[in-house]
Amino acid sequence: MDQAGSQQRDLFESERSFRLLVEAVTDYALYMLDPSGRVSSWNIGAQRIKGYQPAEILGQHFSRFYTETDRANGKPARALRIAEQQGRYEEEGWRVRKDGTFFWASVVIDPIREEGKLVGFVKITRDITERRETQLRLEQMQQQLAESQKLDALGQLTGGVAHDFNNLLMVISGSVHFLKKSAGNDPNVLRAISAIETASKRGAALTSQLLTFARRQSVNPQPIDLTERIGAVREVLETGVGSAVTLAFDVEKNVWPVIVDISEFETAMVNLVINARDAMPTGGTIKIGARNVTLTNAPNVGDHVAIRVEDSGVGIAPDVLSKIFDPFFTTKPVGKGTGLGLSQVHGFAHQAGGTVRVESELGKGTAVTILLPRDTARPQTERREAMATGGSGTVLLVEDNPEVASVSASLLEQLGYTVRRASDAESALCEIERDGIDLVFSDIVMPGMDGLKLAHRLKEIRPQLPILLATGYSDAAANVRGDFPILRKPYEIHQLSQAIAKLTR
Repeated sequence: MDQAGSQQRDLFESERSFRLLVEAVTDYALYMLDPSGRVSSWNIGAQRIKGYQPAEILGQHFSRFYTETDRANGKPARALRIAEQQGRYEEEGWRVRKDGTFFWASVVIDPIREEGKLVGFVKITRDITERRETQLRLEQMQQQLAESQKLDALGQLTGGVAHDFNNLLMVISGSVHFLKKSAGNDPNVLRAISAIETASKRGAALTSQLLTFARRQSVNPQPIDLTERIGAVREVLETGVGSAVTLAFDVEKNVWPVIVDISEFETAMVNLVINARDAMPTGGTIKIGARNVTLTNAPNVGDHVAIRVEDSGVGIAPDVLSKIFDPFFTTKPVGKGTGLGLSQVHGFAHQAGGTVRVESELGKGTAVTILLPRDTARPQTERREAMATGGSGTVLLVEDNPEVASVSASLLEQLGYTVRRASDAESALCEIERDGIDLVFSDIVMPGMDGLKLAHRLKEIRPQLPILLATGYSDAAANVRGDFPILRKPYEIHQLSQAIAKLTR
């Protein structure tokens, strides 16, 4: 065989080997197009990914692999033009299989030239749908983590501010009670005192919302019947929405009980309904529902109750949706909102062991769903204690803030108690050694040994000694677990009286 024949045979064998290699590849669709974009070859990978047999697709234009929108926009022709002019075309996007299903494709198109003339294109397509979905899940998890870290940081900041503000409010509200007793009948003085008292209560409510968002509020969780509680707050909700808005209730029969702080639950419901009302400036209907659900996705797995408040209002823009739980964030005009309503709802739901979800579409409304874990215990009927009018005996007041200590001592003395004061746990233990103490009333957050540790130490020394703790903010309060009663700051004289009466009866 001459040299030319040998070269021709080698070329044939090389082309045959390459063709067999291309045809055997199953993970990639490798095929050729003529200059106009019609399919001129088809490997087994293309058959597997796109679903066409060779006889069905050879001679057909490759634009059939694109979506209708891409075809209408001229994308197939543009891809070939870019490949011809720039030497390569690469992209990721949706493609269509024979059966009409979509897949996310990584696409490369290279031009083929002979002696400088375009004779066709080589097209390589890979199905990367699974990789894309994994990437999207990862990005979503990273976004959720970043959002969680942001909310935790905001919670620490707002919780710290609220703690200090509660002590200020304690001084104000306690002093107001003293002023009311000594003001006489001067209407101007009484009016000024009333204004201070109203502002103090408003500040306490705002601080409570901040602490709930921060999940550092001392709460009183108890089993409740949701049907009863929603019925109990119904009148308040209907009064708050006005005549242009209608409330529609749809509470499932035999809805499961949950464990929540009643006050925080009612506050959350009011906040959601008021937000829904404000989203419907021309009026409409707010749907309030509750139903049993079983969740299967972490972290909220198991039986829950879904409480849903839905409006048909203006909706929330996508770029705003991620900010709605931030404290002080609001889209309402100045003076129309504090920006704490939804942050309170968020804090309440998570402090109760649940979560909150929001669905919204501009122009079509918003639905907020609070998911609370089911309580397997039997719900208890809320008991209302009669207010005690006074008392006697000696109270050891343990408080590191001098101003708060002065106000608390004054309230105790007005109730008829003799007060001995200690500024820290060590001083309190020394006072106990002197004997003559009938009750200990201690703040939780103190330098050194905190109030909770002091209470446990006192129980070792004097097991029968009544102990009442107070706080407006405390991570340690979460560890009390019912061992000691907690009075929430800022408190008023009747709340203090009632807490002591309940403890010593």
